[in-house]
Amino acid sequence: MSDRLDRPAGPEGDAGRPDRLEAILAGAVPRVCAAAVALIAVDGAVVAAAATGELVRYADAGGTLAAERPPAHRDSIFDLASISKLFTTAVLLSLAEEGRVALDEPAASWIPGLDRRITLRRLLTHTAGLAPTRRIDLELPEADAAERMAAMPATPITHPVGGPYLYSDVGMVLAGRLAELAGGAPLDALVRSRVTAVLGLTGTGYRPPAQSAAQPAVLSRIAATEWKPERPGPGCVRGEVHDETAYALGGVAGHAGLFATADDLLAFGEALRLGGGPMLRPESVAEMTRDQGAEGAPFRHGLGVRIGDPAIAGPLAGAYGHSGFTGTSLLIDPARRLTVVLLTNAVHPVRGRDGIRGLRHAVAAEALRLAR
Repeated sequence: MSDRLDRPAGPEGDAGRPDRLEAILAGAVPRVCAAAVALIAVDGAVVAAAATGELVRYADAGGTLAAERPPAHRDSIFDLASISKLFTTAVLLSLAEEGRVALDEPAASWIPGLDRRITLRRLLTHTAGLAPTRRIDLELPEADAAERMAAMPATPITHPVGGPYLYSDVGMVLAGRLAELAGGAPLDALVRSRVTAVLGLTGTGYRPPAQSAAQPAVLSRIAATEWKPERPGPGCVRGEVHDETAYALGGVAGHAGLFATADDLLAFGEALRLGGGPMLRPESVAEMTRDQGAEGAPFRHGLGVRIGDPAIAGPLAGAYGHSGFTGTSLLIDPARRLTVVLLTNAVHPVRGRDGIRGLRHAVAAEALRLAR
């Protein structure tokens, strides 16, 4: 199934055909993902938009079709997974602008017990030497979220501090905790006050409510993710974070937990492309998107962002952004004046489905074609 969207007229000829992006998504649904929404903006104007598939297609891991299968629309809400890291980074850089944190001071100044060689810069570039992940829910099954967070700083260092690169959700969890301590508020409140409210992102947040006065029936707009029989409630996960560690920490963490619409994520990307205002100063965005020299990664690494990540960039080799395990991605290519959003639920009903990399590349290639 497919949902044709109204969108601005493109240039004359084949480049202006509104169905090309839609056809790319339709070719991946439901083989790669049950639902997909994509937006391509050039110079801030959306030149292609498409949504297709079903927000909930399966009732279980065996592929039983759900009794109700609501269609995806442009305003559907997806679990961003690791794209949340960019919002955490934006919060930390805004705190740095105010002099509340410094990129190269020991993170132990805020989080006692951490190795003093670990700095905020190293947390944001995955060069702190921390383990890639930590299933704190399995280690402390009876603990609450606060107790589990209190245990995270004791995560052992398993890699050389300072590099080479070792991707670590734990590092971003600690970066989010540092933001809370320096900012004097919970991370979700900091993201709201310093990013989403500033940019007017009304469809972005942690722990989306089933009902809201501002957004009635929010749950009906959310894409389902994975079948997790250990979670309460029937069917696949929907309306709560997919990531196990973020879930164990109460649904709000530095590495995962945000939900958003495609238009909201596009607006966030556009703010970065245009230099950060009113969210960040241009010099902060320049530092965020500068190659920080992390060795050993298959891409260049900024602060929180990946530059030229072959998994998502395709032909946009100079673009920066991030992907999310659920099947999401954000790409920003300042040289080509491009911002590209792809939201899917490729882990529905199970993880490990093939084709998300190819879909990301196909959307990036279409963006490149439209930018020429």
